[in-house]
Amino acid sequence: MQMITLNNGLKMPQLGLGVWQVDNGQEAIDAIHWAVDAGYRHIDTAKVYKNEEAVGQALSTASVPRDQVWLTTKIWNDDIRAGRTTAALEESLQRLKTDYVDLMLLHWPVNGYEAAWKELEQALVDGKVRAIGLSNFMPEHMADILEQGEILPAVNQIEYHPYLVQADTISECDAHDIAITAWSPLMQGKFKEEPLFAEIAANYGKSPAQIILRWCLQNDIIVIPKSSNQSRIKENGNIFDFEISEEHMVAIDELERGHRFGPDPYNFDF
Repeated sequence: MQMITLNNGLKMPQLGLGVWQVDNGQEAIDAIHWAVDAGYRHIDTAKVYKNEEAVGQALSTASVPRDQVWLTTKIWNDDIRAGRTTAALEESLQRLKTDYVDLMLLHWPVNGYEAAWKELEQALVDGKVRAIGLSNFMPEHMADILEQGEILPAVNQIEYHPYLVQADTISECDAHDIAITAWSPLMQGKFKEEPLFAEIAANYGKSPAQIILRWCLQNDIIVIPKSSNQSRIKENGNIFDFEISEEHMVAIDELERGHRFGPDPYNFDF
């Protein structure tokens, strides 16, 4: 498994399984077991996904020990606004049946995020989390954290794919050695409508999805493609045995059009 070294020295697996919209039961348990058996060592969930219980159960019954799987979860907006980040973290730990998470993120930049960051810093000191970070934070939100916080965010998880690379946000993260995790790297399935991926894939004996995920890896991006389909989980994980040429990387880069499939961090209402 390829790793990214974070600014706190920890090594985070560059490929993870996302479980957004996966049922809090056998569907999530099976998906995680299939992923772990296929070599994944990183699971990404969140309180708002409402499946932390199943994630915890899956990890406690997986074929590798809990401490060999990187676990990320997130503090939801209502808890950030209410100033209850510490309480929300404890609740997540209970649902996940673990005494720590590897990475805890603030899910969106809602009112109260500066105070919530202070609570995460304390959780890090207390050993409840091994790393802390942000999700959907744009440069001006990050500036508040960098100015008021004492600990650098290790990760910023953002929407990232060939139609949306968010160069300004990535540049700001690079300046502080903050790693990027891509959510919706496969464009919420819309990659199938872009013929370039299939054209490039034919050169490598790979699928269009594998080409996009490999493009992310070669851009030093952490990817967490969501799936609960066993063959797709395996396929998404089979991206470490080839390299995309510079010419093809540039061709994919040129697809960028600033197009979001998910909510805009500057304009959302939840």
